[in-house]
Amino acid sequence: MIGQDIIYAKQQLEKGLLVGIPTETVYGLAANALDQQAVTRIFEAKNRPSFDPLIIHTSSWDRVGQWVRDIPPLAQQLAENFLPGPLTLLLPKRAIVPDIVTAGLPLVGIRIPSHPLTKSLLEQLDFPLAAPSANPFGYISPTTAQHVANQLGQKVAYILEGGPCAVGVESTIISFEAGRSTVLRKGGTSIENIEALIGPVAVYAHSTSNPQAPGMLKSHYAPNVPFYLGQLDQLFAQHQDKKVGVLAFHQGLTADSIAHQIILSPSANLAEAAQGLFAAMRALDQLPLDLIIAEPFPEEGLGRAINDRLRRAATSA
Repeated sequence: MIGQDIIYAKQQLEKGLLVGIPTETVYGLAANALDQQAVTRIFEAKNRPSFDPLIIHTSSWDRVGQWVRDIPPLAQQLAENFLPGPLTLLLPKRAIVPDIVTAGLPLVGIRIPSHPLTKSLLEQLDFPLAAPSANPFGYISPTTAQHVANQLGQKVAYILEGGPCAVGVESTIISFEAGRSTVLRKGGTSIENIEALIGPVAVYAHSTSNPQAPGMLKSHYAPNVPFYLGQLDQLFAQHQDKKVGVLAFHQGLTADSIAHQIILSPSANLAEAAQGLFAAMRALDQLPLDLIIAEPFPEEGLGRAINDRLRRAATSA
């Protein structure tokens, strides 16, 4: 069921059931983060490996001290400037946060989403929400309520309809261990903006099969159709005998034999491209194509997050 009934969503969460929630990044699959059985339902519904930790969501920075033991000064600075928003801070957890949420790790990801509907829901709850993206594990993240319904169906008690996601890629994740600020996942808050506030940060460049934070696995965000990343003209020349879908930034290909092409931002706006990225990947994946080809984006601002998602989507091709 899809709707905007916050009270009904609250009741389902209080029962330990799953609710699809809109955020500015992507739609999340939410459960009571303090209820181990409810969190287990997230892993079961997504077929998500238990070693991949979750982020917890709350309504206000003032509430974070209930679930974390320490807030480093740099984390406080980032929170004051970027939250609510597409940023997750990895902080030492209190014992009240079940180990299943953090995959047994001592740190927990904290996020305050800015979407007004979900913010209103969180304000009415006595507990935070664990909420990874509301999609089968490894597949393209959902950016509309209908995406969630199409993918998870009866596994979700209710889906809050919040419209298309404004940012379109997941939050940036940053840790502060040993006094060192490290971006573990590129996302909706740009590294440039973070560094302008707190100075240089390390950027975790390599994905891993033993993730310290959500979204660090090498293969992720992948369509079912084989997906290739590179120079569009070269890739198309190699596969002209096939039905090819094209995902381009602002200038696509002109060949008549292209089966389907989506240009994410004719004005070359990275924010616009990020907003439409997952929906475009999903649309191409639902067409009768032999393969999808995409090009790298400028490695700056949100382009870094887009490239991260494209590289991992292409891993399985």
